[in-house]
Amino acid sequence: MTEKVRLEIDGAIATITNDNAAKHNAFDDEMDQRLFEILGELRERRDVRAIIWRGAGRSFSSGRDVGALGGGQVELTHHELMARGHRGIQQIFELPAPILVACQGWSIGASFQRALLCDVRVAAEGARFMLPEVGHGVIPDTGGVARLFQICGHGVASDLVLTGRPMDAAEAFAHGVVSRVVPADELDATVRAMAEKVAEAPAATVEVARRIIRHLAEPEVRSSMAEELIGQTYLHRSDDAAERRAALAEGRPPRYTGS
Repeated sequence: MTEKVRLEIDGAIATITNDNAAKHNAFDDEMDQRLFEILGELRERRDVRAIIWRGAGRSFSSGRDVGALGGGQVELTHHELMARGHRGIQQIFELPAPILVACQGWSIGASFQRALLCDVRVAAEGARFMLPEVGHGVIPDTGGVARLFQICGHGVASDLVLTGRPMDAAEAFAHGVVSRVVPADELDATVRAMAEKVAEAPAATVEVARRIIRHLAEPEVRSSMAEELIGQTYLHRSDDAAERRAALAEGRPPRYTGS
């Protein structure tokens, strides 16, 4: 069991910590599996009334550890890996307690999308968010784009996805991606105080309020994830993907055909 994702429970509050600080908490396969195990455990913990998700060190998470790609022990197809990831992260929708995400430093790619699937996001000053996938020949495929579209609308979501540019904390707050921006040295304390406020409220009331909010948004997110699964599988086998790999190997500009 990896210690690079840790679960601590203090009374009614659980804290998930990404702890791969040397790599800005980039996720590898073992971290994914541990995260999904933790979410599975928290699904059964009725005593947990609020969940904090944070990162050790300078960033919440810089996304995927590309150096660890292909290093897993289980032989699965690309489609199967994506399906497993979707099943694991969709447990967020089934948790009895809300997740409050403390975002500092970078939140990139799938990790940014996972944060978007949670209930609340709070940013430290200087935090930045980015979806760089299109520049690498793939699409964001963890469901966060649907939530980003719900929050920001078509134009902002398209800008972030298609250009891969970073969004800073102030812009994220202006668009509603995060609900608060606080000094970096106050981030953990602020999110803890918010979690304590939630944990003190009547559990049934919190659950019903979350269910109503979730029913407004979740069907679209699940539908988007199903389409991402199909689209990413196609792109993985496309002529453009093969051309990108060949161009990188040969040190030349790619010649994309759109097929």
